[in-house]
Amino acid sequence: ANQTMGDADAEMKTEAQEEPVSAPADAGSAPENPDQAALAEKAATEAQEKIDSQALPIRTYLDQTVVPILLQGLSDLVKARPDDPVEYLAAYLVKHNPKSKK
Repeated sequence: ANQTMGDADAEMKTEAQEEPVSAPADAGSAPENPDQAALAEKAATEAQEKIDSQALPIRTYLDQTVVPILLQGLSDLVKARPDDPVEYLAAYLVKHNPKSKK
């Protein structure tokens, strides 16, 4: 039984040694294409922002994302006093969404 276990261990070590190991990129290396570098940086920034926003407590998340535009919309709503305030506020939020691509 020990002979079989020893053979299995030796075989596992041999298999582990055969796997190619890729070297990490140099810290100073950058993509050849500047556009590609800009896209990679933008994607990394967006991913980090998403992770950061997911990690925020609820109150902080709302304070940073929704509350400012909502307060502006409510202020505008009070001044206008429309017949349908919900529709008015919805239209205001859509029109003034800082994340919308214009």
